[in-house]
Amino acid sequence: MLIIALLFISLTSVAYADNSVYIEQIGTSDDTIINITQDGDDNTVNLSMDHDDNELEIIQEGNNNTVSWVSYWGSGKSWGGDIDGTNNTLKLEQYNTTGTDSNTIGFHIPGDNNTLQVCQGATFADSSSTSCAGTSSSEYGGHTANIDIHADDNTIKIGQQTGTGNADHYVQLYTYGGDNNDMFVKQNGNGNKTLHMTVYTDNGEQSVIQKDSGAHEAYITLSGSYGTDLDLKQQGSTNQSYTLSQNCQTSGGCSVSVTQGN
Repeated sequence: MLIIALLFISLTSVAYADNSVYIEQIGTSDDTIINITQDGDDNTVNLSMDHDDNELEIIQEGNNNTVSWVSYWGSGKSWGGDIDGTNNTLKLEQYNTTGTDSNTIGFHIPGDNNTLQVCQGATFADSSSTSCAGTSSSEYGGHTANIDIHADDNTIKIGQQTGTGNADHYVQLYTYGGDNNDMFVKQNGNGNKTLHMTVYTDNGEQSVIQKDSGAHEAYITLSGSYGTDLDLKQQGSTNQSYTLSQNCQTSGGCSVSVTQGN
């Protein structure tokens, strides 16, 4: 186990099978850059951030790897293991190279103006990219992302892809207590794709794409005092289904677009 308290430094950690990294940032300093690479199986990164304007990049390649919140309460935080600060940027990549178990990412975000970018089974095109590029043919899929937000002006981008494998993809997004949060999800490749999205906030943009083989399922609840826009696309030759519940109270109406087909 490696315990790290970082202020104004850059870290690159390379680990192999069955390693854990715990990152806990508390205090008054900002502008930290953290880079972590783990290559192997059963690796874990648990983190809790209570600063502003930080950059975090994590790459995990292997099987049964996890990036998630710290499971205990940290000093100086009302919640243990979450993103409490503002204007933080997190970029996370995971690959499943053996095909037996899934990789998981989970975050609790009570801070404002944060950007979380997730590529599971794919990579960012370059260091400045915000979208997922192509995947390796040895990528087996089986990825899970659970994101919980109760703050304002956050942007969440999640891409899940599969190469030759056919393991399932799963995304759960839950927002409450904050407004103007935008969420973009793309699930493609082999295997079933499932999305659970619950939005109890206002003025957000939600975009979902599920495509290629495997069943596509989307369960979406939108509820707020003002408009939240939804664009859902399910593309492929297999079963496609969605459930949508929307409570729209704004006089201008709410925008919903659903497209199904090949």
